[in-house]
Formats: sequence, structure tokens, C-alpha cells
Amino acid sequence: MTASPDHPPAGLTADPLVPATPTADDYAADAVAARDEVPASETDDPLALFAAWMALARRHEPNDPNAMALATVDADGLPDVRMVLLKDADAGGFVFYTNLQSAKGRDLTAAPRAALCFHWKSLRRQIRVRGPVEAVSPAEADAYFATRARDSQIGAWASDQSRPLDAPQALERRIAETVLRFGVGPVPRPPHWSGFRVRPLSMEFWRDRPFRLHERVVFTRATLCHPWTAGRLFP
Repeated sequence: MTASPDHPPAGLTADPLVPATPTADDYAADAVAARDEVPASETDDPLALFAAWMALARRHEPNDPNAMALATVDADGLPDVRMVLLKDADAGGFVFYTNLQSAKGRDLTAAPRAALCFHWKSLRRQIRVRGPVEAVSPAEADAYFATRARDSQIGAWASDQSRPLDAPQALERRIAETVLRFGVGPVPRPPHWSGFRVRPLSMEFWRDRPFRLHERVVFTRATLCHPWTAGRLFP
């Protein structure tokens, strides 16, 4: 049957769920709207370039510019991915916090390697990171935990993250019990709650370009002690 408005090609509908491929006019409009505020850099320091892109995202991304996808593998080698929030980034790597008994906490304890992906839709940019993972120090975890809202501190004690919840009332009861336990005093960091630092061995910077001729710059190093090497990839 010949495709027509009444009979679209197989796999497509008159009102498709997936957006259509951009036209040349769409790309031209986007090129004007997405003028670079951070020029393409030939820097040999990907962490400095990350800081520049994150600063740009903080000005333009409407929600959670520090959100990142975190990929791990479980005991069976099956990958898993979820969104978490970056809480610190420096020469040492990228830090986030979690319940150590959660699925990602167990994965990283058993296989301390991870991949991250930052995607800023408003900027049409993303950064991918891969490398080994290490636990933050107790002092770092204590310092960050102390900055959290009290309700978040209570939740860290009350929630058995990633484990089965029989009924919503069970969590509500846990929260009420924890509130009574600590009263009006300070809430200490739970022993099962801490952070991880992803130590990058590779970082890829991706910028959208018309007609999928994207810019891809990748930085790699053999070990954490080696200098970075930069290169470009075909889109």
C-alpha cells in the first residue's frame, strides 16, 4: 500500500510519539539560537572545560543543571543507570552521595567503576565521563550531610533505599519514629550514608551541530597519574 496521510508508512502514525527529523530550516534556526558563549576549546585540562560548561548550564538549564546519569554494573554484570545529583567537582573527580545499601551503593562497593553522562538540553551539549570510583572520606560525608535540609537528613535514616516497601504507611511510620528519636537536636550522618567520587580516565565533550555533524572532543589518560591526551571523533 502506498503511504498517504491516511495510511502512513509502517511504524509511523499521523501524530507520532517521536519527533520528526529536523529540517534544514530547523537546523538554521537552532544555529542562530544556540550561539556559543564558551568557544570551542583546545585546552589540555578537561576538568577546567567541564567547569566552564557547568557554569554555562547553571545560567541556562531550567532544572537541575548538576543532574547526571550514573551507570554501574551489578553482581551479574548487568548494567543499570539512574539520575543523581553532582555535589562536588574538582581535580579529584565528581562526587555524589547516596545510601550505601542502595542498589548503586552495592554495585559500586562490589565493582568500583562507573560512567556518568551530563546532558543539557537547553545548551545541546553533553559530557560523558568514565573511570574508577572511590569512597569519599568520613569528614567529607559529615560536612556535606550537615548542609542538607533536616527533612532530608531524617529521610536518610528512615528510608531503606532500593529495598521493597510494603505500604506507604511503613515509610511514614519510619519518618515519624526518626523525628521522635532525634527530637530538636542535630541529626548525625547515618553510618550507611556516604558518598562516592568518580575519578575520570576519559571525558568526552559533545556539542550539537547541524545535520548531525556534531563536535566530539575526547580526553583520555592511561592512569590517574598520567597527563591528559586530547583528540577528536567522527560524529
